[in-house]
Amino acid sequence: MQHKDIWRALDTLAAEHGLSVSGLARRAGLDPTTFTPAKRRLPDGRARWPSTESLAKVLEATRTPVDAFTALVSGARALPTSSPRAGGRRVPLLANPAEVNGFFDAAGRPVGGAAAEIALPGVGDPAAYALALADNEMVPLFRIGDIVIASPAAPVRQGDRVVVRLAQGALMVRELIERAARRLVLRRLFPAPAEVPVDPSEVAFLHRIVWASQ
Repeated sequence: MQHKDIWRALDTLAAEHGLSVSGLARRAGLDPTTFTPAKRRLPDGRARWPSTESLAKVLEATRTPVDAFTALVSGARALPTSSPRAGGRRVPLLANPAEVNGFFDAAGRPVGGAAAEIALPGVGDPAAYALALADNEMVPLFRIGDIVIASPAAPVRQGDRVVVRLAQGALMVRELIERAARRLVLRRLFPAPAEVPVDPSEVAFLHRIVWASQ
């Protein structure tokens, strides 16, 4: 376990609850700067560990079990989720990925316009939305009709499955292979695995998938 694993887990935990790291600290009763990047290194440049007290307060404030946080530290990209519950918060469901005009604002956050909704399975991001897949390009991971929930607030990392929108284009589900200032590589799996380089300037947004219906 390395320092970066703990900090990544805290970043993910914050996003799962629809918070910034400063918001996460405030919810736990801590100074808002407790988890900011400036506090992740000591004055001499060495990496700094968050205190066990601050971690305990965060887990208590977010009602996160220790084993769930440990999974994030170990590399899990989302908190374990249960099946959708009737009566829970509902998110818009985009049933046709090609019909995205009017559904997202300029920042890539949903602003409404979906004809249907589904119950939210424990995802904290208030801007989360659901997407019903219309193709088999990610078989065997996802198939036509599967529903994924994407979180605009969740940090996106190499290896994540993401919802991608190219400028003025339809939505696609892909795996993020590489992301740099001038290079972006996405992978589809079917009919044959293929890694496709994309000019980052052509991408309107990438949103991490935090739940899938299989």
